[in-house]
Amino acid sequence: MADSAKRTHRLSLAEFREDYQVGSLDERDCDTNPIVQFEKWFKEAQVIDNAEPNAMTLATAGPNGQPSARIVLLKEVSDAGFVFYTSYDSPKAQDLETNPRCALTFYWSNLERQVRVEGRAHKVTREQSETYFRTRPRGSQLGAWASHQSRRIRGRDVLESKLAELEAQYSTAKEVPAPTFWGGYCVVPDSVEFWQGRPNRLHDRVRYRRKDEDVWVIERLSP
Repeated sequence: MADSAKRTHRLSLAEFREDYQVGSLDERDCDTNPIVQFEKWFKEAQVIDNAEPNAMTLATAGPNGQPSARIVLLKEVSDAGFVFYTSYDSPKAQDLETNPRCALTFYWSNLERQVRVEGRAHKVTREQSETYFRTRPRGSQLGAWASHQSRRIRGRDVLESKLAELEAQYSTAKEVPAPTFWGGYCVVPDSVEFWQGRPNRLHDRVRYRRKDEDVWVIERLSP
């Protein structure tokens, strides 16, 4: 009877709670430019949350509307937008080809802060991708060639074998060229929301909403 009985699994997390106490956020103290405000928070995260403060969740949706999310690394931020690099053959890139609308989320737990970005992604120039590629460690450069991102393989030995081949191929080369199937995306924000944890779940939320190309509306949101 025990073998035939249906087993159910349940993990209750009802007792997991944090009472946020670290800081506050007043829209009157925020910079008029969300990128400047982001840079301020990011520099503080580098000091307090310095494991990988540039790690961000990238959410996309393909032509069938199925959402997908994964962690990528921010490599540049400016008034132009938020830049990351990936394989152009990856599922995320395929999603962005058909639907450039996407979202980014940063979370810095020690600061009890979150930043949400919504906008549209476009490929950066080939020159920009190649310039960044040259700054990568040689192993990461070869890794970009070795991996066809998200394709099924029979085991890790496939990757190790391919990497060994590439190491031999480029052993005397001064530089490893950037693959044509690899490059950057820039997410141009339509909105940027800054979230600061507060006691009693009455969190501070300040959203920048783009009105014109260089004009942002700043508004406070209810938690």
